[in-house]
Amino acid sequence: MRKFAASTLFLSLFALAHTGSASAQSLSCNGSLSGVGDSKFSVVQKCGEPMSKEFVCVPRPQVAWVLSPYPGGPAQQVVTQQCVPMEDWVYHRGQGNFLGIVRFYNGAVESVRDGDRVR
Repeated sequence: MRKFAASTLFLSLFALAHTGSASAQSLSCNGSLSGVGDSKFSVVQKCGEPMSKEFVCVPRPQVAWVLSPYPGGPAQQVVTQQCVPMEDWVYHRGQGNFLGIVRFYNGAVESVRDGDRVR
């Protein structure tokens, strides 16, 4: 029963952490699309340099095992929040359009989402 509760807790936290994430989109640049899985080099080739770059810490659930303080006691599963370093590039799509925000993880596009509307 204890394993089931820990697994359920982990899955619930995982789903909650990913509920707010943007769906897979792409960024249209000069007739080409950049999307999930593209490298930084590929995005720069298609879209040019962004108007800004920012390193961000994205909290993600991480499962760790903690040894029991009692001899022979079972290890316990603990879910913690881990900082995952990522990089956000912001692209100006023109007046009246939304900013394009491309998030990179390990050098590849992790997500593309809309930012504020440019006035």
